[in-house]
Amino acid sequence: MPADVIPLPRKDNAPASLEPMLGLTAQGMNAVNSVILARMQSDIPLIPALAGHLISGGGKRLRPMLTLAGAELVGYNGTRHHKLATAVEFIHTATLLHDDVVDGSDLRRGKAAANIIFGNPASILVGDFLFSRAFELMVEDGSLKVLKILSGASAIIAEGEVDQLTAQRKIDTSEEHYLQIIRAKTAALFAAAARVAAVVAECSDEQEQALDEYGRNLGVAFQLVDDAIDYDSDAAAMGKDRGDDFREGKMTLPVILAYARGSEEERAFWKAAIAGHRTSDADLDHAIALIGSHNAVADTRARARHFAQRAIDALSIFPDGKARQAMVQAAEFSVSRGY
Repeated sequence: MPADVIPLPRKDNAPASLEPMLGLTAQGMNAVNSVILARMQSDIPLIPALAGHLISGGGKRLRPMLTLAGAELVGYNGTRHHKLATAVEFIHTATLLHDDVVDGSDLRRGKAAANIIFGNPASILVGDFLFSRAFELMVEDGSLKVLKILSGASAIIAEGEVDQLTAQRKIDTSEEHYLQIIRAKTAALFAAAARVAAVVAECSDEQEQALDEYGRNLGVAFQLVDDAIDYDSDAAAMGKDRGDDFREGKMTLPVILAYARGSEEERAFWKAAIAGHRTSDADLDHAIALIGSHNAVADTRARARHFAQRAIDALSIFPDGKARQAMVQAAEFSVSRGY
């Protein structure tokens, strides 16, 4: 089933694109990539081999781009943000390495997950290495405020992942609890990535908070769409196994909505499925059909559009221009994408 593409209304009716953000941050990303390459090196060959497998494996690099775009938005002309964007990417990459071990994932960005190739112990330890490198970069920046923001986000991410783990296979997980989880495990790093740009530029508290709100709401929107995609896209488009969330018993919003709206018979199916007793391909097809019959994916994407609009609204205090428009389009793209 192809993914629905639901764009936010645009004045020029053009489809949302990440290209303006890519263009805005291209020069900065070259600098960031140089730092990434230098800082993932080690005398232990397995470390750069495993880290490079994931870092070079594609991905939108949206989180470090938020730091670079935020710096452009506020007119920062220094270079401190390059190391901080690298720290953001290392934190994200470390969490992916750990997540794939926890989830037992086979695919990541369309390739074999690192844990499948290198094993679980190596993936965990190299994830720890990247976390350590991220903290080295934060300390080198020399700002206690930056260190507090990024280290705080790292702790919140870990809490969110543990919260998600404890909610796994619990059919009574509420929408409120689900949003609490994704605000921690995804949105916290988006917010921190955007916020540190204002800190290094010595912006006002109002501007700093605006970038935080932009990143936080964008992160929620992004994760909502990711969770919708698991039920309305295919493995080739997603770069991971279709139905992973379903088989792992994750209570994401499409399932929460379908369960809430279902008949007694449908709820009995969901209870068995989330408990791990109905996980065949036929069961997945039935789950997708139920989700479709209750408009659960469409409504998940509608909620994502709400948060994306909140992200866009947070930018209203900044002058209009190339940077702001690129960040607006990034928010629009985050909810219109099908992969």
